[in-house]
Amino acid sequence: MPAIVGAINVVNIGTGAVINIGDVFTIAPKASAKTFSGAGSFNTGDYNTLTNYYSNTNTYESDAIDQPMAFNL
Repeated sequence: MPAIVGAINVVNIGTGAVINIGDVFTIAPKASAKTFSGAGSFNTGDYNTLTNYYSNTNTYESDAIDQPMAFNL
């Protein structure tokens, strides 16, 4: 069934973002990222308590390729 689309205002689209207007069969964004952070970095909410006397983030990784994006169609 065709989609009827009204006014569209796109302010900004990031590098890993997908925008769809109208009908679509499959949306499959292609992006990968690696994130390193210390203790309590991704805590969310009210009244969080974190007790960490020694924080060490190990960024060593023996893999040459984590998630290849080549040939990822």
